[in-house]
Amino acid sequence: MEIINRKENALLNRVEIEFTLNHDSEPTPSLSEMISLVLKLEPGSKKELVYIKNVNTRFGMPQTSGLALIYASEESTSIEPDYIKTRHKVPEESTGGN
Repeated sequence: MEIINRKENALLNRVEIEFTLNHDSEPTPSLSEMISLVLKLEPGSKKELVYIKNVNTRFGMPQTSGLALIYASEESTSIEPDYIKTRHKVPEESTGGN
């Protein structure tokens, strides 16, 4: 994962990272895989406070771009829409097994 732009947004209490990810001979990474990669880029961040948005993989190219939002606290995530929060909980719950 390569950081294109990193911005600390003090007003919204978050770090915004624009990234590109090369995945030669591999499928497009899942949401949980991208979150894990972001956690390596930002030590000390918590998985439940990371949101991935604007993910784009161009057809036929092994490169994905996106935006990672890393919040400092649970209260700060209140600006995220409910459907985004729900989408980010699904990978965690699906690994629990049925």
